[in-house]
Amino acid sequence: MNTKKNAAYNVAYRMFSVLLPLVTAPYLSRTVGTDGVGLYSYAWSVSYIFVLIGMLGLNDYGVRAVAQVRDDRERLDRTFSAILQMQWIVAGTTLAVWLGYVFLVAGEEKEIAFHLTWMSVSCLCSFDWCLMGLDQFRPIALRNTFVKLAAAGCVFLFVRGKGDLWIYGLVWGLATVAGNLSCMLSLRGRVRYRPVPLRESLTHLKPCAVLFISVMAVNVYRTMDKVMVSAIAGTAENGLYENAEKIIYCLSGFISAIGTVMMPKVAHMQQQGQTEEIRIHIDRSMNAVMAMVCALAFGVAAVADRFAPLFYGEDFRYSGTLMAPLAVTLIMIGFANVIRTQVVLPQQRDGIFVRSVVSGAVVNLIANACLIPVWKSMGAVAGTLLAEGTVPLVQYLILRKELPYRQYLRYVGVYAVFGTVMLLCVRLTGRLLPEENWLTLGAQTVTGIAVYGALCLGCWKLFPGLNPLRRVKSGEWRVESGE
Repeated sequence: MNTKKNAAYNVAYRMFSVLLPLVTAPYLSRTVGTDGVGLYSYAWSVSYIFVLIGMLGLNDYGVRAVAQVRDDRERLDRTFSAILQMQWIVAGTTLAVWLGYVFLVAGEEKEIAFHLTWMSVSCLCSFDWCLMGLDQFRPIALRNTFVKLAAAGCVFLFVRGKGDLWIYGLVWGLATVAGNLSCMLSLRGRVRYRPVPLRESLTHLKPCAVLFISVMAVNVYRTMDKVMVSAIAGTAENGLYENAEKIIYCLSGFISAIGTVMMPKVAHMQQQGQTEEIRIHIDRSMNAVMAMVCALAFGVAAVADRFAPLFYGEDFRYSGTLMAPLAVTLIMIGFANVIRTQVVLPQQRDGIFVRSVVSGAVVNLIANACLIPVWKSMGAVAGTLLAEGTVPLVQYLILRKELPYRQYLRYVGVYAVFGTVMLLCVRLTGRLLPEENWLTLGAQTVTGIAVYGALCLGCWKLFPGLNPLRRVKSGEWRVESGE
């Protein structure tokens, strides 16, 4: 399947994954309130840490390893089997430790945590890494979409109050297991499991563990901030932060969709020695991603103050105040993601990935410890901004002599200017239509899309070289800096 179709399936699935939580979030917010949202967020955050441990970096390492050998069926089967056996060992051990946490450590969230056990079980049967390495995104998208729709229906049917939060956890945990098992059916005929010696399986443990350090570091400033807000400022503050961060996290799914498709492709191209084609892909991806994330970041910042109370309810109005500065992280996430998935990981330079995200995690922990006691949930926002900014900065310090950063920063500057103009126009529309309702919000959204779209199309017409959709002939593309 070609890159465009993979991207279409993956982006469509990410769009669905973005929209579905946004459909259930208002219902949950109004049903269980800020304390309920905060309590569930805390239980989920701890559970997700165990899920990350159970997967041990496979979502990066497994994809790359499979992509590199997918043209050789014998090597593919052996690599898949060795990695799968390692996955069973790690995930099984993690599941046992999770159960110990649930019964011996968990407090108020114990009932929810027990039913979230299915999240750890899902690590035993997760095969997405293999399908993505084989460039098979269609079954992941279609099968998981159906399962998640069924799960959302169950949420509306059975979750009626704060006491039903365990049902919410159970539904999404079972949905994750079901989605993973359904994807397993898509591996038939493409790869075959054959038992291999334990020693061979364990050879994959070290490189997986290296990437796992990065995954856990990212989780520190994606999940631990919620744990710290709950512990320091209370579950109500965490509920406000959770709903603000949820919108940003959902939108970042569009960014990861492009990176998820491009990483196995670039890893395969790297194996084939297609250096110029890789650079073209990186340049065009950076251009397209910056166009997208600047639109999202400035758009969210422009309407956050009205969106939050309309969407979540009046109790969550402050979530809009938190959401506006958090939106800026989309630009940082997008920039770092392109470098990570199309330069660092395909070239097996995992140390760069580790250093960048560990630096971000350290900055985040220090900032959170200093700022959350003073600013509460806004302190967590500041910590996230500093952490997400640290990751691309460290990447730049290491790779500045190899990559055309001046060209990449030009994309950021151009689209940030367009985003600023859009934000001002959206705000002006809000002043002309002061009443807070969905009709006004819709008018602001249409205004933003029209202004940003017109600016981009006009720019691409005047400067065709900035158009990420144009065709580039072999030999035409040149690095402007970094060489």
